[in-house]
Amino acid sequence: MNENQLAEQTTEAPPAFALTSGRVRGYHRAAVDTFLASARRAFETGGDELSAEDVRTASFPLVKNGYVVADVDAALGRVEDAFAARERERVVRAQGAGAWVEQARADAQVILDHLARPRRHRFARTGVLTFGYRLDEVDHVSTRIVRYLRDGEALTAEQLRSAAFRMQRGGYREEQVDALLDATIDVILAVR
Repeated sequence: MNENQLAEQTTEAPPAFALTSGRVRGYHRAAVDTFLASARRAFETGGDELSAEDVRTASFPLVKNGYVVADVDAALGRVEDAFAARERERVVRAQGAGAWVEQARADAQVILDHLARPRRHRFARTGVLTFGYRLDEVDHVSTRIVRYLRDGEALTAEQLRSAAFRMQRGGYREEQVDALLDATIDVILAVR
């Protein structure tokens, strides 16, 4: 190793997260670093250019030698929590805690009304030749959501963020399921 290579190696910052190796793909490092830097700026300046929902829906290309997905997702969960807490504080200051609680209650009721549909019919389905989320797996998570909202059983935003469903022909439409999971995460973060 020559002096220039050694100098470059010592001045390069260590990666922010663990890196994948071999055939495993991870999140594109520069994309993650850029997003997290902009999130930090937005949070520190108190700007409205980024919300908890923006953090939740952030996506990054998968590449070789990228950041380990689970590590980045965990960090993004913490960033989302921070933005949600700030959003809650703003609404409570402006409209009062009652308005915030009432909105969370109304959102929870919309979710419960949707999930009151019979199992295997809670969401629109894909065609018989098209893949969607497995019905039984989504229905299982849906039942957990109902128990959380109706009975107060434990359920965390992290559990919903990490929910993954296998695919099946004629399954539930992904976008509808994902939208309901996002709405439930919003309710969970609202009542923390």
